[in-house]
Amino acid sequence: MANVLLEFKASAGDSEPQTRPVLFVGQLANLQQLNWTQVKGKLQPVVTKEIWQAALASLNPNPTDSCPLYLSFAAVAALPSRVSRHNSPSSAHFLTRLVRTCLPAGNNRCIVMVCEHSDVFASACAIARAFPLFTRRSASSRRTEKKHVTVEFVTVGQDSGPLEVSTLKCLASAADGVRLAARIVDAPCSEMNTDDFLKEIKAVGNELGITPTIIRGEELKQKGFGGIYGVGKAAQHPPALAVLSHTPSGATQAIAWVGKGIVYDTGGLSIKGKTTMPGMKRDCGGAAAILGAFKATVKQGFKDNLHAVFCLAENSVGPTATRPDDIHTLYSGKTVEINNTDAEGRLVLSDGVVYASKDLSADIILDMATLTGAQVHWC
Repeated sequence: MANVLLEFKASAGDSEPQTRPVLFVGQLANLQQLNWTQVKGKLQPVVTKEIWQAALASLNPNPTDSCPLYLSFAAVAALPSRVSRHNSPSSAHFLTRLVRTCLPAGNNRCIVMVCEHSDVFASACAIARAFPLFTRRSASSRRTEKKHVTVEFVTVGQDSGPLEVSTLKCLASAADGVRLAARIVDAPCSEMNTDDFLKEIKAVGNELGITPTIIRGEELKQKGFGGIYGVGKAAQHPPALAVLSHTPSGATQAIAWVGKGIVYDTGGLSIKGKTTMPGMKRDCGGAAAILGAFKATVKQGFKDNLHAVFCLAENSVGPTATRPDDIHTLYSGKTVEINNTDAEGRLVLSDGVVYASKDLSADIILDMATLTGAQVHWC
């Protein structure tokens, strides 16, 4: 998946399945609204109208279902039509799984996404998640050929019709941001420590023409960022507060996004067990998502001031690690007694949120974090 080029188009054009394998995907009710004339160019001559109709009739999504149309070159897959308070009408989480499992193999493939216009953005992001950029599999390192996946949207219901060029550009930017965030989260701490994360922030800044503000290591302590410093001071790579600021002329308000960037969470001295620690490379998901979203938003010409605040630290164990009973002074001036070093997320976010309010004068502050079981003790 790491060598996949993902492209969104209003129309992917016609091609036989043997030349360009194809997956049609959508809720069953939406798939049934397709006319044969809309799909035949990607299926003929090997798939007839009768086969297409029989395939649709055989689908019974519970919650999903799929049916091959021609060998391993063409397939149709149905998303759930029932939704709950835990998911969105787009069924985006199911869409990622269907694309991963049902998209035919090949170096040049096509996905035809059939949905309502209101679900286009969520669907594009879900499809992007199916093509992660990070891999260290031995077989993948030997593959050098580039693969191309074209995504065509067919909208049904209200506002049906081809997507505008501006919409397609927005989808491409969003997908790029999603894949960037996923790459950071997927990378192990040996390759994505705080120094590496700062390189990612600087790379986005260079692309957007923005120089980040970075406070790190002992400077955090000197400037009063006791939360971030206290969490990350025992790690080999020092903690940091980094900020990317988009300040266009004519802006009327300031918005700050604050992300928890714990590149690895051992739990500190309140150490996690052998079953709960694996996977804690993902504890930087909030900061990673904000970096991807910031990149996508600025590239789309956001009109107001937008600040991305990254609270980066590795919650490690060492001679200088924070102990339960220690007291830290946060950037707000408040003191906090530590009784669980595995509840570190709120400490780093506190410094970031106060910085956004006090130093960036943000009118709106949004924080994003992967907060785990310790929140139960906080509530």
